[in-house]
Amino acid sequence: MINNIIKSSDFPICLQLSDKEFKDRIEKLYNILNACTLCGHKCKVDRNHNIGICNAGINPKISSVFPHFGEEKPLVGTHGSGTIFLSNCNCKCVYCQNFDISHLGKGEELAEEEIARKMIYLQDIGCHNINWVSPTHFAPQMVKSLFIARENGLKLPVVYNTGGYDSPGLIEMLSGIIDIYMPDIKYGSNENASKYSGVENYWDIVRVSVKKMHSQVGDLLIEPSGITKRGLLIRHLILPNNIAGSDEVLKFIAEEISKDSYVNIMKQYTPYFKASDYQELSRGVTQEEYMKVVNKAKELGLRRAR
Repeated sequence: MINNIIKSSDFPICLQLSDKEFKDRIEKLYNILNACTLCGHKCKVDRNHNIGICNAGINPKISSVFPHFGEEKPLVGTHGSGTIFLSNCNCKCVYCQNFDISHLGKGEELAEEEIARKMIYLQDIGCHNINWVSPTHFAPQMVKSLFIARENGLKLPVVYNTGGYDSPGLIEMLSGIIDIYMPDIKYGSNENASKYSGVENYWDIVRVSVKKMHSQVGDLLIEPSGITKRGLLIRHLILPNNIAGSDEVLKFIAEEISKDSYVNIMKQYTPYFKASDYQELSRGVTQEEYMKVVNKAKELGLRRAR
């Protein structure tokens, strides 16, 4: 088993980037917006003048900024995870509990400088990290905001909290910028991902992207205080009637990522939004369904799945 305790390091990792390298990376990220391929849709929309499948244009949009105490324990600590919820989403999950934000785009457009000030605010009130929720479609703008925040004294690790439908090329460009990757692996099949979240080739794309995340930051490392500052934290939401394909997801993690992967097996599914339109999604997850997934994780040797 890995040593999952760290004592000290330089955080955030972006402090190690030179100004020139950071600015070059920002320029390359913004260039992607000319024919957007940030996510698996690869819709190639000119985001400077139009909106993509994600319903987002060029201006970053934020729904809320606050210390979140409902995230995983290694992120929350005593002062919370400094969460920045971004509006809109590249996934269109029919059961999304935050549909007013992800589908309806509830939020306020903010300039990158203002988002940077929000990050500093979260640091000032004692949050343990800066947690970008659903950042894929605004990745260039968030990275620019991070650069500005760094210039103004930000020293917190950055969490990239994503639905997993990120283009592998985007993840490559985030190397040396993101400290903690926290992807959902929503499905173990392309078919169900398409039917229930409107994303094509999800299973193919998420596997490549999560491998790249792990290659950059490794398994989740936890300090003696119980707080993490670096690594990969995977979420998997169990869906009723095995719609999520949980066995395939766990097998992939165990065999192709690491048996020491920190995996949050979530059983809190509730049929929000349009889920009632689908009989197979119209109920919660049973204890039997949950225990079957937990036992599968144990069978596969996933030591940090819970």
